Amino acid sequence: MSIPRLKSYLSIFAAVLVLGQAVAAQAVELPDFTQLVEQASPAVVNISTTQKLPDRRMSSEQMPDLEGLPPMLREFFERGMPQQPRSPRGDRQREAQSLGSGFIISSDGYILTNNHVIADADEILVRLADRSELKAKLIGTDPRSDVALLKIEGKDLPVLKLGKSQDLKAGQWVVAIGSPFGFDHTVTQGIVSAIGRSLPNENYVPFIQTDVPINPGNSGGPLFNLAGEVVGINSQIYTRSGGFMGVSFAIPIDVAMDVSNQLKSGGKVSRGWLGVVIQEVNKDLAESFGLEKPAGALVAQIQDDGPAAKGGLQVGDVILSMNGQPIVMSADLPHLVGALKAGSKADLEVIREGKRKNVELTVGAIPEEGKELEALPKSSVERSSNRLGVSVAELTEEQKKTLDLKGGVVIKEVQDGPAALIGLQPGDVITHLNNQAIGSSKEFTDIAKALPKNRSVSMRVLRQGRASFITFKLAE
Repeated sequence: MSIPRLKSYLSIFAAVLVLGQAVAAQAVELPDFTQLVEQASPAVVNISTTQKLPDRRMSSEQMPDLEGLPPMLREFFERGMPQQPRSPRGDRQREAQSLGSGFIISSDGYILTNNHVIADADEILVRLADRSELKAKLIGTDPRSDVALLKIEGKDLPVLKLGKSQDLKAGQWVVAIGSPFGFDHTVTQGIVSAIGRSLPNENYVPFIQTDVPINPGNSGGPLFNLAGEVVGINSQIYTRSGGFMGVSFAIPIDVAMDVSNQLKSGGKVSRGWLGVVIQEVNKDLAESFGLEKPAGALVAQIQDDGPAAKGGLQVGDVILSMNGQPIVMSADLPHLVGALKAGSKADLEVIREGKRKNVELTVGAIPEEGKELEALPKSSVERSSNRLGVSVAELTEEQKKTLDLKGGVVIKEVQDGPAALIGLQPGDVITHLNNQAIGSSKEFTDIAKALPKNRSVSMRVLRQGRASFITFKLAE
């Protein structure tokens, strides 16, 4: 064999050896979950519930008239009619069952799960890893965070170690254990896709997003880091098919334990509250308010006599940070405020009329039920036309009192033009235009005449009592 050919073979062999070592090293780096699962599984439980449903027996009007029929025919029809089960008291009843997961957080039997797993349950049954079943008592529930705390009778029960969800980073390995479709102690794995996710109608939970396969029955089960510590409660998935599509969400354990401790001590959860309605700052709104980039939470509405109103916050303020924590997306603000206790101080950095300003206020307690502003009463004042393509009327004193407004105009008619294009409707109330408060229909018309061309202009609109800022551009 010639020397050049030998060198060529040696080079190929060396390359194969290096590649093999790289593959072996990569294989060594892949996590092994067996020890984690063996240690954690005994404290993961299966939860089933029973709910009594309204009796759906046929009414006397729906019952067929069997009188007068021959005995044989009457017996035939009676056998074919649906029979409802009877309770021990003799009342007819129907039952519905749901299935979920949970995990033990104390040796004396406290269990965490999701609120939606046990919602409206008349009986909660917990099945342990040894297949024994125990009835659980509901200690408390918090629908806003979807967390529920249960208690079973026991001692020296296996307990999971709790971690710190605030230490999680995107890309970390995580493991879920639960009962998808009723298959107990099913193990799935994935990575943290993102942290601090906000979901529609979920204002108080900065969710952990993962790609861990989650299915019906996993809800309420634990999410672990590689140290075997619980970092979240698997709660929901994003799906268009009804099944897992690679996007699942977990409640951070830091949030869940704060809720659990409050439920255990007082039976309810107290959250901070500012009394504002906020909205996202998009590119056009940022331009109209003179911001360098879209960021912050735009205050669209302020609750009368609420903490924000008492602290001097104003409609049109853009909140950039709270207690030093930046507000990048508007959904960041409810997470931060909700974590505070009533009576805490909140230092807000805001943009007001193009200038930075600090507003310090005292956080209040979120009310049981939010106060809804009443719909506008009808008005018959004179109309005023303007270049936006709307006819407006001034608010009556009764309307101002109802909506807690000092000024503004109500839209009576929408013609062809910019207003129609941006979706304005009769009955909408306009309180601000181009960052200027509207006191009368004449002011509205004057401001509209002076609007700049080809630049984003903001308008604050109340519809059915709820306020928001919208933007538009005038081409001509």
